Amino acid sequence: MTVTALTGVYHADGTLIGELRYWVGARLGRAHCSLCDITHGSVREKASWRACREELPVPFRAVHLDERTEAERAASDGRTPCVLAHTTDGIEVLLGPDDLAACDGDPAALVRAIDHALDAA
Repeated sequence: MTVTALTGVYHADGTLIGELRYWVGARLGRAHCSLCDITHGSVREKASWRACREELPVPFRAVHLDERTEAERAASDGRTPCVLAHTTDGIEVLLGPDDLAACDGDPAALVRAIDHALDAA
C-alpha cells in the first residue's frame, strides 16, 4: 500500500452558517473539533500549522463535512474529525478523533502522529 495524499476532515460544515454554528458552539462548549484546534487559531490558520504541513511526505488538504467526496464520506462518516489516507488501495482513516485529540492542538504533534501512522502502515 502506498499513501499518495492525506485529507483532514473537520467536524463542521464549511458553509458560512456551518462555520458560524461551529464558532458559536465552540464558545458555548457545545461543539469541538480537534483538527480545527491543531490547524487554526481563533480566526485563521496557524502559521505553525502551515510550516508543519510542509514537512509531510505527501500532499495534505483539509475539508469540511459538506466538502468531502463520496469516497471520503464513505470512509469517514461517523469518524470525524479525522485524517484520511488516500492509498493505491482506496481511502482509509489514518488518524481518528482520539488520535487528533491526543495532539492537544499542537501542529508538530499531528505531523509526528501522521509519520508514526504512515510508518506503521
